[in-house]
Amino acid sequence: MTAPFHVKSLDHVTIVVKDLAATRRFYVEVLGMQEVARPNFSFAGQWFQAGPTLIHTILEYEGSTAAGLGSTRNTRGHHFAFLVDDVRAAEQRMTEFEVPLVSPAKLRPDGALQLFVHDPDGHLVELSSPPV
Repeated sequence: MTAPFHVKSLDHVTIVVKDLAATRRFYVEVLGMQEVARPNFSFAGQWFQAGPTLIHTILEYEGSTAAGLGSTRNTRGHHFAFLVDDVRAAEQRMTEFEVPLVSPAKLRPDGALQLFVHDPDGHLVELSSPPV
């Protein structure tokens, strides 16, 4: 029997996108992430840093899956979440950048605040702040 191992953290999330400029605008200008160097793969994409986690993007091409997950108003499906200091401030930022809210800021049963938006390709993104 092999020795047990333990997952240390989430390293990255990869998403397929249709427009690198629109994706960069959302993740860098709207969410405030930093674009970081990416290896010279044989396909186009970008990497963005969110604390210790990376968002890898792949520009849709014949060797990838389709971009996006499809737009839905349901928040109980595939999504990824980012921890933020203040969801209310994030909500105001979304309004300033005219990013439609899928679900406005609301209190979870554990006291955390959360809101949901779509990125330019319809990936559902949650922004949450811890209970106070």
